[in-house]
Amino acid sequence: MAGRHHIDELRKKMGPERVAKAKARAREMHAEMLLTELRQIQGITQVELAHKLGIKQPAISQLEQQTDMQISTLQRLVKALGGVLEITIRFPNDNYRLGQFDALTSQHSKR
Repeated sequence: MAGRHHIDELRKKMGPERVAKAKARAREMHAEMLLTELRQIQGITQVELAHKLGIKQPAISQLEQQTDMQISTLQRLVKALGGVLEITIRFPNDNYRLGQFDALTSQHSKR
């Protein structure tokens, strides 16, 4: 196709420093995604997600706008999107995966 370049060709032209910066920025962007964006990336509409969760579409809209929610609610949303929620605690010298909510995941998978 005219005007389209293979990604490897673009990387060669960018050089290693610019490629590293681009990869770092992509990681930052992925780390900052909103629930709405995650749903859209999965190709699921609010109506479809609501159906999977057994709730109405306006409730999905409200959930996507919340800045604070229960972990169990977030786990249900993520599972309905096809993912698994893992909670990682980051300290300056180490990271820890918090496993105390794993039981919630197994409870919801039985539903």
